[in-house]
Amino acid sequence: MSNIAYFPKPHVDQRPGKRERTKTANRQAILDAARKVFGELGYDAATVRDIIRRTGLASGTFYNYYKSKEEVFDALADDGARRFRPLLRAESEKAIDFESFVRGAILAYFNFVAVEQEAWRIDRPPGEQIPHARSTPEVVAVFDEVREAFARVLEREHAPPVDLDYLTAACIAVAREIGDKMLERRPVDTEGAADFAVKLILGGLPALPRL
Repeated sequence: MSNIAYFPKPHVDQRPGKRERTKTANRQAILDAARKVFGELGYDAATVRDIIRRTGLASGTFYNYYKSKEEVFDALADDGARRFRPLLRAESEKAIDFESFVRGAILAYFNFVAVEQEAWRIDRPPGEQIPHARSTPEVVAVFDEVREAFARVLEREHAPPVDLDYLTAACIAVAREIGDKMLERRPVDTEGAADFAVKLILGGLPALPRL
C-alpha cells in the first residue's frame, strides 16, 4: 500500500479582484449613462460632459476608459453585437434553407434593436439618424457569423457559388437601413419590416408588396 500522503488542493478564488470589479462597474456606469444621454439629448447634441455628469464619476475616470463619445458609442454597439450573437446563432442552427435563415435572422435583429433603441425611439430629436458603429471586434464577429451561416445553408441547398463577402455585406446593409427606418415609424412593425427586407433580398423589386 502506498505511503504517499494525499492532500486536498488549496482553494483558489476565481472571482475577479476588487480593482477589476471596480473597472467593470465604472465601464458599465459609463455605458448606462451614455444610453440615457443619447436618448434624452440625441447623439449629435450629447457631449462627453453630459455623460460624465450622469455617471457621477470624475472626468479623469471617464477618460481612463474612453476618449470620446464616438468611442462610447462604439462600445455600446460592441456590447449590443455581443448580446445579439447568441440569437443569431440560434437562428443559424434551426434554419433549414437560405430563406429561413434570412427571415429568422432579420426578424431577430429587428426585435432586438426595437428593444435596444427604446429610449432613442421615444426621445431622440425628430429626423436624427442613428450613427453606424465602426468595425469593432463584436460587430466583425456578427459579420463572420452571418457569412458562415450563409455558407452552410447554401452548401446544403447545392446553390451555385456566390461571393459570400458581398452577399453578407448586402444582406446586413439591407437589414440595417430598413431597421433604422423601422425605428422611426409608429407603431414599430418588426414583422412588416422583416417581411419587406426578406422579399427584397430574395426577389428584388418584383417581389415587393404593392402599396
